[in-house]
Amino acid sequence: MNLFERKGFDAFVTALPGTSLVDQWDSHVAKVGDKVFTLLSGEGADARVVAKCPEESFEILTALDGIRQAPYSAKRKWVEIARSSPLSEDELRHYLTRSYELVVAGLTKKLRQELGIRLSS
Repeated sequence: MNLFERKGFDAFVTALPGTSLVDQWDSHVAKVGDKVFTLLSGEGADARVVAKCPEESFEILTALDGIRQAPYSAKRKWVEIARSSPLSEDELRHYLTRSYELVVAGLTKKLRQELGIRLSS
């Protein structure tokens, strides 16, 4: 499953509880509780994935070739990962899952319950 291709991206993110997909901003956007946690834009060699990350990961990731602060992100901690980045599929899955978890943690308890999401301890 290639996360830089729509089919693989969709399969991965929709396996996460409460996820919805929408096309906006010339991108394919994954949301949980109506909050963006990742998006896929571009195609082929130009494909990019954007995700939220913790501060310590932001510093590490943006030091790598093919990864930069996401454009139009008013706050730091959002990275744009190019297909050419050195991240493996497993590492990319980890960062997308982490982005999901960071956004879910900001949802109300009631909304998490409505979406069938349980926070891990």
